[in-house]
This record gives sequence, structure tokens and C-alpha cells, in this order.
Amino acid sequence: MLLGLLLIAIAAASWGTTGATMTLLSREAAASPLLVGWCRLAVAAPFLVLAAVYVARRRAPSSRRPWPSAADLPLCAALGLAMAAYQVCYFRAVTLVGVAVAALLAICSAPLLIAVLAAVFLGERLTSMVRLSLGMAVAGTALLVIGPRGLDDIAGHFGLGALLALGAGVSYAVYAVAAKGLLARVTPLAVAAITFALAAGLLAPALLAETAPTRAMSAGWPLLLYLGVGPTAIAYALFTAGLGRVPATAAGIVSLLEPLTATTLGLAVFGERLGAAGAIGALLLLAALVVLTRGQVRGDRASGRPRG
Repeated sequence: MLLGLLLIAIAAASWGTTGATMTLLSREAAASPLLVGWCRLAVAAPFLVLAAVYVARRRAPSSRRPWPSAADLPLCAALGLAMAAYQVCYFRAVTLVGVAVAALLAICSAPLLIAVLAAVFLGERLTSMVRLSLGMAVAGTALLVIGPRGLDDIAGHFGLGALLALGAGVSYAVYAVAAKGLLARVTPLAVAAITFALAAGLLAPALLAETAPTRAMSAGWPLLLYLGVGPTAIAYALFTAGLGRVPATAAGIVSLLEPLTATTLGLAVFGERLGAAGAIGALLLLAALVVLTRGQVRGDRASGRPRG
């Protein structure tokens, strides 16, 4: 389990740079969130597909298939839709509420949503610790949404950005739970490759509405390449490999490294502010994840399941 947690931690820290990259692309290349999201997927998909094909040819026989079967198509479709929705929601939220708030809302809500979805669809137990952390997270989210701008701006762009960030959290949770179910039968690289290929295909038609996408891609290609290869192709390959070794709830907890990285960048590099209420809300969200972590550890001890 320790190796799985380490792989997920590396991936999560890498994901923490995506919001900052979106901010730079918006400023320097006038790239829209939709274009950035699609480029991220389109760059990552070929790398992941080639890697999956290579591994499928060289790997020893095992209980997991190198590619999904026809029966797995509903899960594959859910993965593709969730990944496409995440790109649109998260990158747009960054432009509306900033890196710090978008990351805190999207990613801190995701582990709690994963815990609920895992209980419903994977049979993972929803303990009293999880219920307590959910209550704390709801209060923290409310304060974080209100804190930076106050009640007056909730109905405006900031409120829309907050809703989109939460939508990204839901998309991420659906992705993690669906991937966990598929990883019981299919290799991690194949899952990642199919997810990003489907998501890129789903977003491609929307690019027809973009104005001058070639100009934005020409101006921002180094950052787009970094976004597609580092925090996407490599990071998601690591994440899916780690997810096959740990419970979905534990994977969501370790993903806390993403909002910590993103929030640090937003506050230190871009000069963003949370406000007093927002800071309390962020602490409540983090505390909710600590409660969730302790509940996970106690559950492992009670069941005799090894942690490392």
C-alpha cells in the first residue's frame, strides 16, 4: 500500500501546478479554459496510448486484461465524460476565483465525495468519521466561498466560479471511483490511455467555437506541452498505478497534496487572498481531511489490513 500512496502523492503534487499554468496561459497567450483543457488531453492521450500498447505487448499474463472489454464500455464512457468535465470546470473556475480557491473547493471536496461514492458503488464503509468530516467540509466550503469576496459577489462571477470548482470536485470523484472499479480488471496504463483519448474526443467539437485557437497554441506551446506531459500523462499514469494498490478513499486523502501545492502557488506567486472567513473555511476543509485520514487508519487497523 505504501508504494501506491507514494505514486499518488507524486501525481497530486504535480497536479497542483495546473491552476498556476492555466493562469499563466490566460495572461501570456490569451488561451481559453476550454482550449487549455483540450490541449492537455490531446497532448497526453498519444503518450498514454503508446505506453499502454508497449506494456501490453511485453507484460506477463495476469488476471487483469491489457484493454477493456465490451462489458467495460459504460465505465470507460463515465471516465471520459468525467475527465472532460473536470477540464472545463476546473480551468474556468481558476479564471473566475483564482488558483487557491478553485483548488481548495475542487480538490478538498473530492476526497469526501469519493468516500460517499465509494460507499454507494464500491461497498466501502461510510463510518462516523466520514460523516463528521462531511459536515466539517460543508461548513468549510460555505466559508471559503463567502470569505474572499463576501455575500454580495456570490451571485456574480465568483459564485459561478465556486460552483464550477465544486463541479470539478464531483467530476474528479466520479473519475476516481469509476477508475477504481475498472482497475480490478484492466491494467492502469490502459485505463489512463482510454480515459484521456475519450475525453479529448468529447471536447474536440467544442473547439469549433474558439476564436484564433492556433494563435493561442503558438504563443503558449511550452506551457501546453508541460501541462500535457508532466501533470497529465506522467501524473495520471502514476495515479492509476497507485490507485490499483490502495482503497479509493485513501487515494482521495493523499490528493490533499494538490490543493496544498496549488494554494501555496496562488498565495505566494499570484498574490491571491482568502480573507479571514475564507482562511477559516480552508482550515475546516483541511481538518475534515485529517478526520477522514484518521478514520481510514483506524479502519485499516480494525480490519487487520496492512498500511504499507
